[in-house]
Amino acid sequence: MYNFTVKSIIHDYEVNFIEDTKAVLEQEIKEGDFIIIDNKIKELYKDELGEILAANKFIGIDATEPQKSYQGAEPVLKHLIENGFRKNHRLIAIGGGITQDITAFMSSILYRGVDWMFFPTSLLAQGDSCIGSKTSINFGDFKNLVGGFYPPNKIFINPKFLDTLSEQEMKSGLGEMLHYFIVSSEEDFRRFKNDYPQALTDKKVLAGIIARSLEIKKSYIERDEFDQNIRQVFNYGHTFGHAIESLTNYRIPHGIAVSYGMDMSNFVSVKLGYIPDSLRRDVRELVEKIWSGTQITDISLDKFTSALSKDKKNIGKQLGLILNKGYGKIFKDLRPMDDEFIGWLKEYFANELN
Repeated sequence: MYNFTVKSIIHDYEVNFIEDTKAVLEQEIKEGDFIIIDNKIKELYKDELGEILAANKFIGIDATEPQKSYQGAEPVLKHLIENGFRKNHRLIAIGGGITQDITAFMSSILYRGVDWMFFPTSLLAQGDSCIGSKTSINFGDFKNLVGGFYPPNKIFINPKFLDTLSEQEMKSGLGEMLHYFIVSSEEDFRRFKNDYPQALTDKKVLAGIIARSLEIKKSYIERDEFDQNIRQVFNYGHTFGHAIESLTNYRIPHGIAVSYGMDMSNFVSVKLGYIPDSLRRDVRELVEKIWSGTQITDISLDKFTSALSKDKKNIGKQLGLILNKGYGKIFKDLRPMDDEFIGWLKEYFANELN
């Protein structure tokens, strides 16, 4: 359907859209390989995957943010080593972004690098994180501060996995993909805004959004795989979003936190004269639908500014904000955490979240 190859300095990798996960696993898995599977997926799809798991080595994990850490990875690595996993064997991840991050991180460090494959089961993973090579784990309360770049060798996307997602999980995935469409162009944003209501229920419309999201991302990561230059615009909404996630103990799902973050970024962009308020309101009409049913009014401004100061995009004492000069004109702007900026945040939390 939408199969393609992503070029990588580390190794090129295939992305394939599939309809039968069991058949592909039976074809791909070899003796000695280990499946790393989200326990929730293992239970939801026990009829389809139970036979495969029974016939092969696997480790079930609870896909939670605490699992995505040194402490969470250690027992998994111990089990792999003690149960015969070797350099020539492969890890096969089945799950969402947390399962991906844990497996990618372990694959990159175990025996200085082993091959791995990924079957993404969440909309966040299918429409965004499955490509791009990034590996990330959390360090204490700080999200994604430790990691590197180590892509899978193959990715298999089966949209049928999305049938079991909750409405909030669907909104989170769409919220994350939205930032690619704003980064790309006004035409892409208009398409997304128009298709959003149908995408929540129509898998054909959703598949089109997933494919376009990956297409936009691919065009950037092939030119800046290690996030040193133009790819940094994909952090649009994420500086604020990561702070929201950590300060709500991940009560706010990632893509919904990013939706709040994009509105905050646009708010600051208006204050700096980069965009008219009408553009911010145009985007806000959509992100309000995405974050509907959640609230972040319990976040302390002091803790929020403290979290922002630890973001990995910062340079010295300057905040590495991704701001907006218009559709298709997202850019990185270094700003001081001065009284004026803190005043804008105070105004936002006081007036924009009711």
